[in-house]
Amino acid sequence: MSWHALFSKWMLALRWPLAVLALCSCAWGQTAQTQGRVIEILADHDSRFRIEGQKQPVLKLKAGERITLRINAKKAKNVNRDGAIHGFTLLRVKDRIPVPGWDFELKPGVQEFNVTAPGEPGEYIAVCTVVCSEEHEGMNMKVVVLP
Repeated sequence: MSWHALFSKWMLALRWPLAVLALCSCAWGQTAQTQGRVIEILADHDSRFRIEGQKQPVLKLKAGERITLRINAKKAKNVNRDGAIHGFTLLRVKDRIPVPGWDFELKPGVQEFNVTAPGEPGEYIAVCTVVCSEEHEGMNMKVVVLP
């Protein structure tokens, strides 16, 4: 068999894996682009949510906006059996109903969550769902969803 014929067979054999690789890399690139704005939050050791530069943290989002929450969780006094030290759940203020896809258990260190802001404009509240200390009830943050 000639070198040219052998090379042609080899290229045909590689066509399928290369096509799959190309599709996967395109899809990966799209995922990275659709993560949206990165918002950094500190779930602090004193049972408080913090956003740098804000004395009273308020998270402002656009309805339906894709964001990445980068949450740095610092250990408070208590820890869940599964190792979670804080929680982060988004509730609608008017009826305290949880927003689907916004319920996270936070282990020590930095974690990222890709989420979509609620589609309904209004006021929400982020609350800690792990009893992290005596100050746990005060661990919340206002979230405003704009049209």
